[in-house]
Amino acid sequence: MGLYENISSNKRKSILLISIFFIIIGFLGYAFGLYFGDAFIGLAFAIIFATIMALVSLYSGDRMILRMSNAVSADRKKYPYLVNTVEGLAIAAGIPAPKVYVIDDSAINAFATGRDLKHSSVAVTTGAIKRLKRDELEGVIAHELSHVRNYDIRMMMFVVILVGVIALLSDFFLRSFIYGRGREDRKIGGIIGLIVILIGFILAILAPLIAQLIKLAVSRQREFLADADGALLSRNPEGLANALKKIRDDKEPLVEAANKATAHLFIENPLRTFRGRINNLFSTHPDINERIKRLERF
Repeated sequence: MGLYENISSNKRKSILLISIFFIIIGFLGYAFGLYFGDAFIGLAFAIIFATIMALVSLYSGDRMILRMSNAVSADRKKYPYLVNTVEGLAIAAGIPAPKVYVIDDSAINAFATGRDLKHSSVAVTTGAIKRLKRDELEGVIAHELSHVRNYDIRMMMFVVILVGVIALLSDFFLRSFIYGRGREDRKIGGIIGLIVILIGFILAILAPLIAQLIKLAVSRQREFLADADGALLSRNPEGLANALKKIRDDKEPLVEAANKATAHLFIENPLRTFRGRINNLFSTHPDINERIKRLERF
């Protein structure tokens, strides 16, 4: 698969996965409403609740993430190549230059955050600045700017909120079903209504796990997309591939300030302690060797 086909494929897969989120939320809301007497009120409640939560997420989180990661504003005099590279690639990408931050950590890693093109930031560890060659660091920054340009950060904010919404709706539905809350004279709608409620009950049990798996799948697809788009932006897939090799072979890969809430933002999982195909389904990032192979094929 060529570079442009790879980018298009990853975009389609991400849209499909997000659509599944809304289908689950809609079905839970419909079944919940049916159980209480009005399916469409339940459906409307679920959609409105999910939309409000998603909109609220756009205006929170980025500054907290930078603070949690111990990121400090990059001094142009101290890190001239880093700042100039971010600004140069931003011009090439046709986006406003993000704010540049540095994380004092020996691990090789980086991440981007922000709700839109005008409110974005890129943070790079001192380990990446010191240990990567110029074309490798450029590849890493191009990857992060691709996240910004493709609104990946905004998408993942939506996904995280949707996972939370599904968990809340599932818990509320299960508690109401088990403890029999609601109208005693509610009309469920015959055998079809009973089937819908039964499916809703089963889905309410499984939905939080399904939602978590979808979130991880979306995260992995956006990493593939950023790799491909970053290679296109830098015009040097080899630079990013070599940077990923150094990250893979790093003997101290853990970023001390990282946590489970921010792990998906980094170019590679900063908390990784194990590898293997079985664990890929539960990983925020695709297998790094597969990412390297794809870049080398470009």
